[in-house]
Amino acid sequence: MHFNFNTFDWGQTSLGPHDQWPASLQIAYDIMMSSGFGMCIAWGPEKTLIYNEAYAPFLGARHPQALGQPLNVVWQEIWPDISPLVDQVMTGESVRFNDMHLVMTRNNYDEDTYWTFSYSPLRHDGRVCGFLNVATETTPMVLAQRRAAQYAERIQLALSAGAIIGTWVWDLVEDRFSVDKAFAESFGLDPALGRSGLSLNQVITTVHPDDREGLVRAIDEAIRRGGAYAHQYRVRRADGHYYWVEANGQVELAADGTGTRFPGVLIDVEGRRAVEAERDHAIARLRTLNTELEQKVIAQSLARGRTWHLSPDILGVINASGYIEASNPAWLTTLGWPEEKVAQCTFFSLVHPDDEAATRRAWNETVETGQSSLAIENRLQHRDGGWRWLSWVAVRDDTKIYCSARDVTAERKRQAELVKRTAERDRLWERTNDLMGTAGLDGFIRAVNPACTALLGWSEAELFDRPFMTLIDPEDHAVTNEALRRLAMGQEITGFMNRFIAKDGTRRSITWTANPADNMEAFFAVGRDVTDQLAAEASLRQAQKMEAVGQLTGGIAHDFNNLLAGITGALELMGVRMKQGRLQDLEKYRIAAHDAAARAALLTHRLLAFSRRQPLTPKVSDLNDVIDGMLELIQHSMTSAIAIECRPASNLWAAVVDVSQFENALLNLCINARDAMPDGGRIIIETGNQSVPADFAQDLEIAEGDYVVMTVSDTGSGMSPDIVAKVFEPFFTTKPIGKGTGLGLSMIYGFVKQSNGQVTISSTAGIGTQVRIYLPRHQ
Repeated sequence: MHFNFNTFDWGQTSLGPHDQWPASLQIAYDIMMSSGFGMCIAWGPEKTLIYNEAYAPFLGARHPQALGQPLNVVWQEIWPDISPLVDQVMTGESVRFNDMHLVMTRNNYDEDTYWTFSYSPLRHDGRVCGFLNVATETTPMVLAQRRAAQYAERIQLALSAGAIIGTWVWDLVEDRFSVDKAFAESFGLDPALGRSGLSLNQVITTVHPDDREGLVRAIDEAIRRGGAYAHQYRVRRADGHYYWVEANGQVELAADGTGTRFPGVLIDVEGRRAVEAERDHAIARLRTLNTELEQKVIAQSLARGRTWHLSPDILGVINASGYIEASNPAWLTTLGWPEEKVAQCTFFSLVHPDDEAATRRAWNETVETGQSSLAIENRLQHRDGGWRWLSWVAVRDDTKIYCSARDVTAERKRQAELVKRTAERDRLWERTNDLMGTAGLDGFIRAVNPACTALLGWSEAELFDRPFMTLIDPEDHAVTNEALRRLAMGQEITGFMNRFIAKDGTRRSITWTANPADNMEAFFAVGRDVTDQLAAEASLRQAQKMEAVGQLTGGIAHDFNNLLAGITGALELMGVRMKQGRLQDLEKYRIAAHDAAARAALLTHRLLAFSRRQPLTPKVSDLNDVIDGMLELIQHSMTSAIAIECRPASNLWAAVVDVSQFENALLNLCINARDAMPDGGRIIIETGNQSVPADFAQDLEIAEGDYVVMTVSDTGSGMSPDIVAKVFEPFFTTKPIGKGTGLGLSMIYGFVKQSNGQVTISSTAGIGTQVRIYLPRHQ
């Protein structure tokens, strides 16, 4: 199962979270994780183990549990061997070994392994805190070299003996034959058995029966005395026929005279004429043996199967002359160069001229000291003529340089863009008039921009050394704590305002937008000083109030002047008629004066309702019953071209309302609707229950809860948005002069607000108007 190194929780180890590691450790980690070579880091007092994906196969069954464990725990069986080397590198001295033999139990059984590795010290703040281990398991290479030695020995024997038809190595201690394919075929055996090992009895089963006894005696004699061995006999081959062969070998004896090893070759003595050709072939094969063996070992050691072919990183082997002897397919996908082209050029011929000097310094350091060249970046030429940025890791092994590179071209572009964006953010941080900062949920400020110190007068040190709640007006502590609670839950805060105490003791009102940090331990905040804005808004509201009072005073004076004129005029006419003795006309003028006084009383009534000072007598009422009792009066107030439709809700909640005021409001709304439909139309009166949630209640500017709603709709002329915005203003009317006081809707607004309700209006020109009255439900 694939293991995702990027998701490993380092916070559970002694190293702590990855983002809190020292910079030197993070750099070494990033380079290690980008490499296709097996690497590990041991860091800290416990030598905590960190390794990359290429190192994981070295651990066998211990992966991934070994990640984050102490080095001596992970490699306890070889710790006595490597502990002195660890002590040496921790003194600051580099360590390197070639083909070191270690007996490991990484897969729950003992196995002989061989390693070429280097330990390079890693420093932090001037002292060695760990080391980097670049390792290559050379077990296959060492075993291959041993097999090559055996093979060379066989070849040498063949050169002395003549025509070769097979070779063998007989381990006398284990009584196990290792034979090549030709030997197996010569004896009519399965070649697979020759690789895994045969006994003497298995080998001689294909020897001619008449020759077996003599063969056994010759073998026994050679083992007894040691040295050279030669014997001819017949062997049955795969075609079923017997052929004469000559076996030539050399018995090796131990110090006590017992045989230990018996290598040899088979010669076809039926075709002596082929001896010279076979010998020449053996010589040519011997000459190419070392080259072929080296190439096979390199391919086997570095390819590591699919990793070599599928790795997106560039992998290569460069010789001392700078030629690239081996390259993986990533050279083609990254740089466009096929393997045959890469092999024809030197490494430095591909390096950008501006990067050649630094690259040669890193090359020389690697060649001369054997150290890994970490975080070396340069540009290599793409086949299309462009350049690609690559980040290299190189390790020397004998005369070769083994290297891997990761394409960081896109990363370089992103870094350049990040630098640019960072510079822009820094300019914004320094020059904006808005307040910017970072604070912890522990109550302390961590960073502020110059606008903060300029506005509040506190220095950075003064802001950092005290809890920020001491800088906030005590009256705003409750709302501020609520905002902090929401930030701690991961919520974003917008439109939040509190007052900060400046150094001179003044209060500055600031609106904030804040977001929690990813670690949920701090938050980022941007604020704007709205102290002057609030003062300006207060002044504007005061001016608007004074303007409204002026309008109200003028309107009242105008209306009362008209009413008083009617009263005084009627009284003057009554006086004239009394002097004339015309008493029959007095009643008419008395009625006119009384009507004017009644209109004055109605005006006073509406003014009191508008100012919400008129005493109300609220009681629990069923609005359906109240509306039903008003329908006849409303019908008589309409023209014959207007239809009244009532839609009472079933199970309507009871409301707390002054019934007479509600009746006046309903009649007023219906009369307004009638006046908006001179050519006729329809008026709809509806009731309903509505629960108002917190967000909707905030929009309506009423308390959250249950309300009884009455709606009056008409199909009249409607109003434009600018007219709708003014309808509740005192003395504003759309009716002709003398047809309305402009206090009808103002009176309704005052009555509803005094009843802890709300009234809303919506209208569309040419379609109609709808007025809704919200009254609290009786609980």
